[in-house]
Amino acid sequence: MSYRTKGCRICVQQIASLSKLLQDLAPPLIVSQWFNSKEAITLDQLRGKVVFIEVFQMLCPGCVMQSMPQAVRLWHHYRASPVTDDVVILGLHSVFEHHAVMGPPALAVYLYEFRIPFPVAVDCPAESGSLPQTMQAYGMQGTPTTLLIDRQGRLRRQHFGVEPDEEVLQRVERLIDER
Repeated sequence: MSYRTKGCRICVQQIASLSKLLQDLAPPLIVSQWFNSKEAITLDQLRGKVVFIEVFQMLCPGCVMQSMPQAVRLWHHYRASPVTDDVVILGLHSVFEHHAVMGPPALAVYLYEFRIPFPVAVDCPAESGSLPQTMQAYGMQGTPTTLLIDRQGRLRRQHFGVEPDEEVLQRVERLIDER
């Protein structure tokens, strides 16, 4: 299932520093399309929930072999949990290289073949340069990157690379416990 927004013409303000970003609300997701969702999803709609976002590219080996399977395991863990309504797992396909082969049609096949059950957004391409708009707004270094957003909508963790499942689960649990 796919939902398409009305384009990517959203102005991206440059983030002055990561420390300032951590104190403020997380920037919005600037996306062109959603998969596995009947409607567009915004971080504002998710306020009151802990949000785990896995930023990936479908041709990134670390994403395909480690971070996306980890996100799927996390999704299954919380789907079977009593706190299932407290946590949202999302994916963000953020393409900064090999654009021609990683468009939405190819992403749809990837999501189906790898059985990705949670909503996945397509980061809007850059208006100038190669970094997509959400990737720019968060000052990301590349993929895989994990974003953890607390119930108040603040970015609490941004990690480039893959962390052990136990550490990720502990971080999410700590945010769930902050009621």
